[in-house]
Amino acid sequence: MSELPENPATPAETEAAAAHPQRAIKSFVVRAGRMGSGQVKALAELGPKFVLPFTPGQRLDVAAVFGREAPLVLEIGFGMGDATAKIAQTLADHDFLGCEVHEPGVGALLKHIDEKQLGNIRILQHDAVEVLEQMIAPASLAGVHIFFPDPWHKKRHNKRRLIQPAFVAKLVKHIRPGGYLHCATDWEPYAQQMLEVLSAEPLLENTATGYAETPSYRPLTKFENRGIKLGHGVWDLVFRRKP
Repeated sequence: MSELPENPATPAETEAAAAHPQRAIKSFVVRAGRMGSGQVKALAELGPKFVLPFTPGQRLDVAAVFGREAPLVLEIGFGMGDATAKIAQTLADHDFLGCEVHEPGVGALLKHIDEKQLGNIRILQHDAVEVLEQMIAPASLAGVHIFFPDPWHKKRHNKRRLIQPAFVAKLVKHIRPGGYLHCATDWEPYAQQMLEVLSAEPLLENTATGYAETPSYRPLTKFENRGIKLGHGVWDLVFRRKP
C-alpha cells in the first residue's frame, strides 16, 4: 500500500546501490516515470511560477516567495501531490514547500494547484536533504510532513530508510520550538523504527503515547482506503520540537 512510484529500481540499480552503502543521506531514490500530457502542460505553464530553483548557499526568502508572512510547512516526498493539495486547501493560513524529485509527481501537483487555485504551495524539485542544508534557515519551519516514505521492506535494505538518527538530528534543527514533525507509514516494522528513532532524539517529544491519532488535516489517500478495506494498518507519529 506504500505510495511508491510506478517504476521500481532495476535489479542492477539496487545491486549498485548496495555495493556503495557509505554515502550521504538522500531523501529519495530516482525512478523514471512517464509524463502525461496534462503534467507536461502544467510543468510548462505553471512551473515558472510555482517551482523554485535550488539555490545552494542562499536562504529561501519565504515572505517574498509566498507574498505574505505565514507558518511554513515542509513536505518531503509528496508523491503525486493529492494529499499535499488537500492539506494546503484545508490549512489555507499555512504555506507549504514540497520537495519531490519525481517529475510526474511535480506535474501532478501543479495540476492540483491549478484546479484548486492554491496560492500557498511552492515546489523544489530537488533532494530535501540538500534543500534543508542550503536553503532553509535553522528553527524556521512550523512543521514537517513525511508521509509514506519508501519502507525498504527487505531487512538488508533497512539502512536506506529515510527516518534514521542522523537525518532526524539534521532535520529537527530546522523546526522552530513548538513546531512539529508528522510522519506516516503503512509498514508496521518501519513505524516501529520511526517511533524508536524519533523517541531517541533529544530535541523532540511525542505528542501521544506511542502512535498518534491521524490529525484531521491529513486526508486518507487512495492507497490507505484500499489497504483499510484489506485490513491493513496505517501509523501516524506526531512529535513536537522542544522549547
